[in-house]
Amino acid sequence: QVQLVESGGGLVQAGGSLRLACAASGRSIFVINNMGWYRQAPGKQRELVALITSDGSITYADSVKGRFTISRDNAKKSVYLQMNSLKPEDTAVYYCNVDRIIKKDYSNGYDYWGQGTQVTVSS
Repeated sequence: QVQLVESGGGLVQAGGSLRLACAASGRSIFVINNMGWYRQAPGKQRELVALITSDGSITYADSVKGRFTISRDNAKKSVYLQMNSLKPEDTAVYYCNVDRIIKKDYSNGYDYWGQGTQVTVSS
């Protein structure tokens, strides 16, 4: 069974920084495909924040470009989100996502989500 466990959320003042981490666990994992961070604010739809592919290509939402940095450590099966210059509008629950995992038996698993971590930015 594959699980994604997030950490690093919290309360911070505007202009501050936080670093989110997400680790994938499961004995069946062989290769992890794309890893990403999404967020959902109250009353809004979940939106993509940043995505990093298996070959390191990165996409950011326009609203976070220049402030957030996504990275991954394949050996640790982990993805990170460094968030700087935080704004109150960044307040949301942040979710880690993996779109596809190739398992050791070469089968595929799809669309895994973490439990979410709350980020609150005060003005």
